[in-house]
Amino acid sequence: MKIDLTETTSSKINAALVQARRDIGTPAIGMVLTLVIVTDEENAYDALKSANDASHEHPSRIVVVIKRVSRSARSRRDARLDAEVRVGADAGTGETVVLRLHGELVNHAQSVVLPLLLPDAPVVVWWPDGAPSDLAGDPLGALGQRRISDTYACENPQQALGKRAAAYAPGDTDLSWTRITPWRSMLAAALDQQSVKVSSVVVEGEDENPSCELLAMWLADRLQVPVRRTASAGPGLTSVRLETKDGDIVLDRADGSLATLCMPGQPDRAVALKRRDTAELLAEELRRLDPDNTFEAALKFGVAKLAAEGPVKAAPVESPETATGPKADAAPAKPAAKPSKKAPAK
Repeated sequence: MKIDLTETTSSKINAALVQARRDIGTPAIGMVLTLVIVTDEENAYDALKSANDASHEHPSRIVVVIKRVSRSARSRRDARLDAEVRVGADAGTGETVVLRLHGELVNHAQSVVLPLLLPDAPVVVWWPDGAPSDLAGDPLGALGQRRISDTYACENPQQALGKRAAAYAPGDTDLSWTRITPWRSMLAAALDQQSVKVSSVVVEGEDENPSCELLAMWLADRLQVPVRRTASAGPGLTSVRLETKDGDIVLDRADGSLATLCMPGQPDRAVALKRRDTAELLAEELRRLDPDNTFEAALKFGVAKLAAEGPVKAAPVESPETATGPKADAAPAKPAAKPSKKAPAK
């Protein structure tokens, strides 16, 4: 069921939601949270579709905020709110409100959204694209206990990661981090089966892919070993190599769906490691609403390195690898130290 409201108010939208539930015969709907989506007209359809798919696991009230930029000075002065209310089959397992803000109302979106939040329920704010650098400092972000961005949609993902780290607040997360959950689980399980110590790591994946950077930062932070980041043609993450004295532990995924896990002393095995769609990523993030301390540690670990060397650039396969890690800068210095000691003897 759909109800269109033109030049409306938040109170009229709430009244329309109540009336729509009565009309379809479900005056009470068990929703567990409010999901606020901040996007534009171009990306609204895809974002709403992903949210509706995720609502099958997390029934929620979805509030889509679309800020319509006015072209003329007169239009920018005139504040207007248009809304579309969806209940029933048109709104997944919850209910949906699409808000289109015009004029000066664009700068006061939080005052429109606040009355539409479910009482005594968590609030999650998601920016599919165009997320602010300071998620918690944004007026809409301040309404949420959980704030989700996606640095993959940024023009410069590595620079965006640095800004996210500088402005990080408990509750911030990123879908680029969610994308590597299966990789982290698989690598952790592989290390549990090996008693040897990892000496270095190589992470290979698409250039300008923030998931590759986050995985490299996580490994460097947890293992405290040099981690080298190399570029490949993709798709996404393609390989992680953990180097040990007994042999390398390699997780290789060349086609984006099926990976091969190689470990010393064991036969190679095929593991499912497909690239997940946005709805699956969003559903995973909605399962936990507490701060992600592991993400915080990985994100903040890479800030100094990204600031010192800049974003990792794509390089041909035969070119030298760029290094990331706590010992990466110290490793090349050892060969240079030996000639300096022998110089006086000559």
